Amino acid sequence: MPEGGATLRLAGQGLAYALFAAFVGFFAVRPAWTHLGPGDAVIKVSIVHRGQPVGECRERSEEELARLPPNMRIKLVCPRERSPLELEVWLDGRLLHREIKAPSGLRHDGPSYIYRRFVVPAGEHVLRVRLRDSVRADGYPYDHSERVRLDPGRALAVDFDPAEGIRFR
Repeated sequence: MPEGGATLRLAGQGLAYALFAAFVGFFAVRPAWTHLGPGDAVIKVSIVHRGQPVGECRERSEEELARLPPNMRIKLVCPRERSPLELEVWLDGRLLHREIKAPSGLRHDGPSYIYRRFVVPAGEHVLRVRLRDSVRADGYPYDHSERVRLDPGRALAVDFDPAEGIRFR
């Protein structure tokens, strides 16, 4: 190949690289993107929890046990399926979100996963989060309400621990 063709090819390749770098550089700083508005804050609800079993355990009769192979003769039988989680999020006495989340797994025996993000005005608020983890329970066994201060541009995390209940962090 002649010397002039190689030079032209290298110049074209250099120009293509320069245009690509300019394209990436421009979109690295423009257009300006803001995560939140100037007076907004975020509430993040993240819950992973196994609901209570949907039914009571029962004892097998002697006839039922006799029909089973010896290695499967367990007297007490409990349902594997778990209850869905029912979540309510209230802000200043107004229902912000309500959700029923089914358990994971082929037999619905795994945990339920809930993740929600709410953009709300910054300032003082009364936040209330309620959680029910049993189809057999009346009301909400986990209910936490607290006055919170949400600073602009900041996030408040809401999570759940069965021993401690609903926590705001």
